[in-house]
Amino acid sequence: MQTVKVTTAQNVDIDYEVASLGDRLLARILDYAVFMGIYMICIWSFLGITAGSGQSNNFDGTGFLIMIIVWLSLCVFYDIVTEVFFNGQSIGKRALKIRVISLNGARPRIGQYMLRWIFRLIDFGVSFGTLAVVSVAFSDNKQRVGDIMAGTTVIKTQPKTLFSDLHFSPAPDDYEPVYKEVMQLSDRDITLVYEVIRIFNRTRNSNLVYRLAVKIRNYLQVTYPLTVNEYQFLEIIVSDYNSLVTKAGA
Repeated sequence: MQTVKVTTAQNVDIDYEVASLGDRLLARILDYAVFMGIYMICIWSFLGITAGSGQSNNFDGTGFLIMIIVWLSLCVFYDIVTEVFFNGQSIGKRALKIRVISLNGARPRIGQYMLRWIFRLIDFGVSFGTLAVVSVAFSDNKQRVGDIMAGTTVIKTQPKTLFSDLHFSPAPDDYEPVYKEVMQLSDRDITLVYEVIRIFNRTRNSNLVYRLAVKIRNYLQVTYPLTVNEYQFLEIIVSDYNSLVTKAGA
């Protein structure tokens, strides 16, 4: 399973799963469905207008040609416009919860979006999509040619660990939370804490733990004694949150 590191708003690196070939193909199919839906609406609207207006066949032909040109322009510029203005997502990508990012985890620059768009001619035009499929299937970061040239890839927008997937060890009945301020955090924040703990246990990246602990400490405006290290502090945060949420729902 390929992953790419993304720096969160809390300045913490989190591994996101690279979108699979199936995800990208299904997103493209949904985008094509949007194109066809718009086309059919335009056709029906045009036929309804011309049938009711009694215009000449010449006018009908000119109007139809204009409509086709507008629709083709939408198809051509659809990807570049949606990805630039909707943070790397077309309608299909948003539905599949995937988006375009730079390989360093940052939001792509306009130039990178342009390169991806220009190389669509090779990925989907010259090779009729074959080159894109082969490239995504066999490249390390699931990149089509446009992605390779632009230094981008497509990731799933959710981290591998979701809050609903977390299985906390139940706190003892007599457990007394240390930091009641943790209720200022959201499920998403706690998921991030849990993910960092999981990554530390796998990679021993203590810098990651330290940075998140400092962020949470400053956000909650709390302190922890010298006998408690940053990793233990994060564990306490998770335990406190679990305990307080459980008691609140009791």
